[in-house]
Amino acid sequence: MSPSPTGAPRRWLGLALIAAAQFVVIMDTSIIGVALPDMQAELGFTPESLSWVFNAYVIAFGGLLLLGGRLSDLLGARKVFLGGWLVLAAGSILAGAAGDAAVEIAGRAVQGAGAALIAPAALSLLMALFGGTSDLPKALAVYGAAAPIGGTAGVFLGGVLTEYASWPWVFYITVPIAALVIVLALVALPAIAGRRGSVDVIGAVTGTGGLAALVYGIVRAPEVGWASPETLVALGVGAVLLVLFFLVQARSRQPLLRLGIFRAPQLGAANLAQLLLGAAWVPMWFFLNLYLQQVLGAGAFAAGAALLPMTLLIVLGMTLVGPRLLARFGAKALIVAGFAFLAAGLVWLGFARPDGTYVLDVLPASLVAAFGMALTFVPSLGTAIAAARPEETGVASGLVNTSYQIGSAVGLAALTVLSSTIAAGGTTAEALTTGYAAGFLGAAVIATVGGTLAAVTLRGRRTTEVADAELVGADA
Repeated sequence: MSPSPTGAPRRWLGLALIAAAQFVVIMDTSIIGVALPDMQAELGFTPESLSWVFNAYVIAFGGLLLLGGRLSDLLGARKVFLGGWLVLAAGSILAGAAGDAAVEIAGRAVQGAGAALIAPAALSLLMALFGGTSDLPKALAVYGAAAPIGGTAGVFLGGVLTEYASWPWVFYITVPIAALVIVLALVALPAIAGRRGSVDVIGAVTGTGGLAALVYGIVRAPEVGWASPETLVALGVGAVLLVLFFLVQARSRQPLLRLGIFRAPQLGAANLAQLLLGAAWVPMWFFLNLYLQQVLGAGAFAAGAALLPMTLLIVLGMTLVGPRLLARFGAKALIVAGFAFLAAGLVWLGFARPDGTYVLDVLPASLVAAFGMALTFVPSLGTAIAAARPEETGVASGLVNTSYQIGSAVGLAALTVLSSTIAAGGTTAEALTTGYAAGFLGAAVIATVGGTLAAVTLRGRRTTEVADAELVGADA
């Protein structure tokens, strides 16, 4: 992919806007946590339905990513990026102004749809600005680091806004950010021309419906049971729709997802790495929050502060250490090593004690895991996108985002069941810690599988000179 002719100052401003997109997309998943009790009391949520404030966003986001990527390729990445921010802002206003649970869930779904347009378009714009340049690893690192910063910032912002304003402001805060990004994007982001083609409507319906049904069944299973009719029907419908989706793609002249894209060297392996990374990392973050608050007794702000060292290490690892190691050792070595560090940190967390301390039981292990995340994320993300044709970066971006989101949902659902089963409904510190430890160790197994498969499926440095050159920079 040839680099964009955009001047250097505007190019870095464009990167700031792309990173802001990643920041807000992740922030919107974590900012609601502290506000949930107030929302439950005011909007009439039941304890069972309250989780849909989170789930509605995740399902819409995960289900629509492929469509967002396809639209980015056809209409132009900047147009879809701007449109996504408009949809996200509209959903934020709807969610903030909601007077009952149904409207709140609808607003969150609209937010997720906006995020599904923004995310693949943002990655396409990043590759248009930095692809083929020596600055690409730095750009991918900044983009990747925006995610943990957004997750941590969401916890703090949610607490501040809920306490000193009111819960609707955890949604309204997105609106001025969206307005600023839209104005600056018109100046800083390249107006990439779309290409001729049409949207595969049948593919969009079956693909989006299949992914949405699959994610729905997964996120509901821990609550209603994996063998319940609701779960089995949702998973069955999802499987049937996805089979139809692939049959349609195989026969369509202009498919939503060209199946031949999987023949691109490294793309399938890199997507698998992203899927397993999400399946290990997101559950770790989830159980670590619960251990800090429910076992060690930390409040929401204290728990957020406890995660700051991890966030800082990820930022430093992705922006300073990762690019240098990538240039020296290549993507495969970093991905395999990153999974190994992540697994080691998770095993360490699996030995957390009911009467433990943050300094001994959490901090060192979480830093080892965070370093593993920092090593793995950017090389696997960049490899997945660089492996695609230039005109298919939107689809490739949507695909890799989908892989990470689906992995996160499946991993969290499965390990939540494991943790709950091991804890056996106990509420004592001992029972909770036993359950969380099982979750950590289960995530360690996933990370170990991820590293093993990466070692087997990713090509070695000598056979990936083109992909590594794209990641490290053709004119380095």
